[in-house]
Amino acid sequence: MATYAVGDIQGCFRTFQALLTRIEFDPDRDRLWLAGDLVNRGPRSADVLRWCLEHEPVVRVVLGNHDLHLLLRAEGLRPKKARDSLDDVLKAPDRGPLLAYLSRQPFLHKEGPWVMVHAGLHPGWTVADAVERAVVLRRHLQGPDRRAFLSALGEAGRRDERFTEAAHDAAVLTRIRTVGPDGAPRFGFAGPPEEAPPGHLPWFAWPGRASRDHALIFGHWAALGLHLAPGVAGLDSGCVWGKALSALRLEDRAVFQASFAD
Repeated sequence: MATYAVGDIQGCFRTFQALLTRIEFDPDRDRLWLAGDLVNRGPRSADVLRWCLEHEPVVRVVLGNHDLHLLLRAEGLRPKKARDSLDDVLKAPDRGPLLAYLSRQPFLHKEGPWVMVHAGLHPGWTVADAVERAVVLRRHLQGPDRRAFLSALGEAGRRDERFTEAAHDAAVLTRIRTVGPDGAPRFGFAGPPEEAPPGHLPWFAWPGRASRDHALIFGHWAALGLHLAPGVAGLDSGCVWGKALSALRLEDRAVFQASFAD
């Protein structure tokens, strides 16, 4: 049995299938961890979700910012963006089951020494802190105040103040890349680390980061590219931008890639 962690698929279903062939994935034997952003900007988001739903017993997913964007779009809480490619989900005959599948996914998955999130952790959070915050977020997403919680993640002016802290925690888990000189998250930068504003560091490079006792898997940062270092594995290798989709076999840290197909 092997466990493979895979970076941002973003609707690139053919590339995803090519990667599964490359690793000889066997659902009767292996498991798959997907680091969020299953959907959007690629052409076949619905097919990615259908595959994940079909293989739900052996797939672990964490929510990414594009996954949340789909849920917001479905609730009418966020307008369509210029580069959105979500109509194949929103207009699908099986839209209900696909959105329900996405809605029941967590913001964080922890197993043994490994922790998987979409973007990263606040440098001041221990893993226990992050797990607790992620549990709260999942309860909000699945609870009776779901719409109010999603609204807090949506457009300015529509936010419910009850969820201010939760919205911040969701932003950290799904959108963080860098932190400023004070160690606080900065959400506006998307370029490579060497082009970050003065004094800004990748969240995982903050001195004394409280989660350094675990190995962290994340995606979200295409400009960072495949990044493997002690205790961290950044797996967004820019598939949707025409590059590659990457998988990391957790047992031996072997890397496998499939070139962009679509």
